[in-house]
Amino acid sequence: MRILIAEDDAVSRRLLENTLKKWRYDVISTTNGAEAVRMLALPDAPTLAILDWMMPVADGPSVCRQVRSTPQGRMQYLIMLTAKDGKQDIVHGLTAGADDFLSKPFDRAELQARIQVGERILRLEAELSTRVSELELALSRVKQLQGLLPICCYCKKIRNDQNYWEQVESYITKHSDAQFSHGICPDCHETHLAPQIAELTRRRRAQSES
Repeated sequence: MRILIAEDDAVSRRLLENTLKKWRYDVISTTNGAEAVRMLALPDAPTLAILDWMMPVADGPSVCRQVRSTPQGRMQYLIMLTAKDGKQDIVHGLTAGADDFLSKPFDRAELQARIQVGERILRLEAELSTRVSELELALSRVKQLQGLLPICCYCKKIRNDQNYWEQVESYITKHSDAQFSHGICPDCHETHLAPQIAELTRRRRAQSES
């Protein structure tokens, strides 16, 4: 997994980099908000970012707002790294688009736990996106029959839009993606097919006897 670090303080940035690399994450770093926005907009952008609140050019909340205002092909989980802990600050960060907060200086165990939470959410989001795409594809292939269908009570033919009567299977085939697999129900077997088989058997016996 790739993680973006946006931190202008060299000591904090290096500590974050070394910690994440020990956990076998692929790390990309930048020192200002504008560069973070650019990196997060790339086609192969990291899906998780740790953003310092106070940065040159654009601060953490500004980065979050810009990222959230740009249509993304996939979700990006944004963790704000800050020494601010007031309720108003938290509300401000969440409103800007942050997903989580990490106090500065950070605790390694807490950092790892919050990253793992982000990974789970990103994984669930990816799975949901896949399911939604599959559903949209399935729905795009379905043509629904709606409204009243005039059908003959004797032969069961349906009157189409051109006022012609046609077989049910023909009508449904034209108005949906349904395909038919023909068979014979038990009632029709007894009513239609069984007498024909019996008559055919009788004729063959008569021919063999003659």
